Amino acid sequence: MFTDVVGWISALILAMTLSRQVYTQWRTKSCAGVSHWLFIGQLAASTGFVIYSWLVENWVFVVVNTFILFTAVVGQTVYLRNKRLSPNQ
Repeated sequence: MFTDVVGWISALILAMTLSRQVYTQWRTKSCAGVSHWLFIGQLAASTGFVIYSWLVENWVFVVVNTFILFTAVVGQTVYLRNKRLSPNQ
């Protein structure tokens, strides 16, 4: 029980941190300091972690890694939009 609580709290902190970063990029319409490869790597790693977490039946990590995968997709979309709108292409 305590182990799951630690996992869920950590997952919540990570989800809030990633969500805030993507939201900030969306709001400012800026790509400053963000690499295109960040989201590509995040997509690949998160997909692997979702599969692994599911195989070992660790539901805390299935949920958090699915959310992280979702933020990678949104982050990549926002990044590409910001690049398209940037006058410094």
